Amino acid sequence: MSLLTILELTPLIGAVLLYAVPKQNAQLIKQVAFGLSLVTLAVSALIAFRFKTNNSGMQFVESHSWISNFGIRYAVGIDGLALVLILLTTILTPIVFLAGWKEADNGRWSVRTFYLLMLVLESSMIAVFAATDVFLFYVIFEAMLIPVYLLIGGYGRGERAQAAMKFLLYSLFGGLLMLASLIGIYIISTNQIGGTFDLAKLATLQIDSGTENFLFLGFFIAFAIKAPLWPFHTWLPGAAKSATPATSVLLLGVLDKVGTYGMIRFCITLFPHATKTFTPLIIVLAIISILYGAFLAIGQRDINGLIAFTSISHFGFIVLGIFAMTSQGISGASLYMVNHGFSTAALFLVAGWMVARRNSSQIEDFGGLQRITPVMSWCFFIAGMSALALPGISSFVSEFLVLVGTFTRYPVAAIFGTTGIVLAALYVLITVQRSLHGPTTPGNENLTDLNLREKIAIAPVIAILVLMGFFPKPVLNWINPSSHQTMQAAGYSDPLPKAGK
Repeated sequence: MSLLTILELTPLIGAVLLYAVPKQNAQLIKQVAFGLSLVTLAVSALIAFRFKTNNSGMQFVESHSWISNFGIRYAVGIDGLALVLILLTTILTPIVFLAGWKEADNGRWSVRTFYLLMLVLESSMIAVFAATDVFLFYVIFEAMLIPVYLLIGGYGRGERAQAAMKFLLYSLFGGLLMLASLIGIYIISTNQIGGTFDLAKLATLQIDSGTENFLFLGFFIAFAIKAPLWPFHTWLPGAAKSATPATSVLLLGVLDKVGTYGMIRFCITLFPHATKTFTPLIIVLAIISILYGAFLAIGQRDINGLIAFTSISHFGFIVLGIFAMTSQGISGASLYMVNHGFSTAALFLVAGWMVARRNSSQIEDFGGLQRITPVMSWCFFIAGMSALALPGISSFVSEFLVLVGTFTRYPVAAIFGTTGIVLAALYVLITVQRSLHGPTTPGNENLTDLNLREKIAIAPVIAILVLMGFFPKPVLNWINPSSHQTMQAAGYSDPLPKAGK
């Protein structure tokens, strides 16, 4: 059994162990779940330590027959992109456990069920990034919907049932489209190389252009819904407003990255010709997402709605970098996935504490917090600066790479994308001004600042945002080989500099 399989199983084993803890002992359940998430983090750190940065192929590979009649295997392996997203998952999970210590206390179901679902979700997210058998990926892709649906519907607030159902229906629709394409590509593989779902073998198939286009769309729409990319985004604002902060962090910080990860790993690898065909359209959708998300964020009065619409804009940047088809663009988009995960985590966690203290999610109710809760306000400010890609904070590096990589091939798209930076400054600075500065809003006078547990939870996120702003090289060393491998699989090379006149 490889370390990768051990990593996948650790949270699942933890979920089973929670049943040995008395249901009434909520404090012990939380402690056990937190400890198990730290064990998972330690295993992922060991994998990262043993990972070879000069290797663009899959590492920690393991493969066993699963459903032999259809060539389906339990096959896992990771490259640099999968590694950084797995690390994002295992780092954020114990942080949200610690930060959201009291989130499950008033849910529809027990505290134990909440942490059981969280551990199952963590295991699923690790497995989906590690799967190299396309059918295995699909099964996990669909299975992840169950814990998220239950977490939103069982522990959320407001119109949680409606938000959970909308999330489920959108995701199931995308999954059905992917399944149709999956069946199609399996039939083609049966005729050419014998039935298989192995990603590397499927990439060698010869598919006529019309069929390839339809198969590509089945995968792409499923991933665009998950990402979410405009116009497939409408499930997100309701889910972000209704879910608990811990659920929102894992949903927008990690789970949505499955969409953009899938675009790189499956759309480009399996359908290179269709990728070239649809790239202009996808770039237009990415630009619309950037601008649409930013404009709607400016007008938001609900702080969770604001974070949701900023994420739509940021995912537009990620998709833009992916389909720019340059090494800088794909590396920037891959790094953006990680940076956005930590940036969104900081925003949702601090916003959750603000909402819990004020019993309101309206931005106008948080006026003057800088004088009353300085530590919480500074954490929110730094997270906001990351969202607008301030130089020196992590998101700047990835956004810069995306725009530079895009400009070399699609300069007009890069110019429109740059407009999103200006709009980001507006929605972040306006929110900071309304919530942190100005006169103290009545009702805020006695709000308490972050306690020790909350400070410990947010400290590593803030540290990562700053550290990766100044020193992203270790993460880029993991990402760059897989970015070059993706471009090579798609038949692209970086544009040559134009000779001076």
